[in-house]
Amino acid sequence: MFKNIAESESTHVNAVRSLLEKYNITDPTANEPVGVFTNPDLQALYDQLIEMGSKSEVDALMVGALIEETDIIDLQERIDQTNKLDIIAVYENLMKGSRNHLRSFVKTLSSYGVTYEPQLLSKAEYEEIIGSEMETGQGKGKGH
Repeated sequence: MFKNIAESESTHVNAVRSLLEKYNITDPTANEPVGVFTNPDLQALYDQLIEMGSKSEVDALMVGALIEETDIIDLQERIDQTNKLDIIAVYENLMKGSRNHLRSFVKTLSSYGVTYEPQLLSKAEYEEIIGSEMETGQGKGKGH
C-alpha cells in the first residue's frame, strides 16, 4: 500500500510542478532531496511525523491517515483562495487522491483491529469520506 501511495504522490507532485511552471513560480523543492524543506515549520512537522511513524506499521498507518486529513483541509483552504480553474482542478484531483488514501489507511488499520478516529476533520466529514466508495477520474472537492 505504501508503495502505491508513493507512486500516486509522485504523480501529484508533477501536477503541482506543472502549475508552478505555468505561473512562473519557483519550485522550493527543486534542488532539495526527499524530506528536506526550506520552511522550518514544515521540516519540524516532517521530522515529527517520521519519528512517530517509524515505531511500527500501525503507527505508520496512523501517521499516513493524519497526513491525508491534513492534506484534505489544506487543499480545501487553497481551493477557497483561488478562482483559477486549472488550479482548482488540480487541487480537487489531489483531494480525491487524499480521500482515497485516507480510506486505504483506515481500511488497513481496521484489518489490524485498530479504529482510526479523525484528528482534524469533523466526525461528519470523516464519516462521509469513509462511508463512500473509492473515487476515480476527476476529483470533486468536499467542503471543509
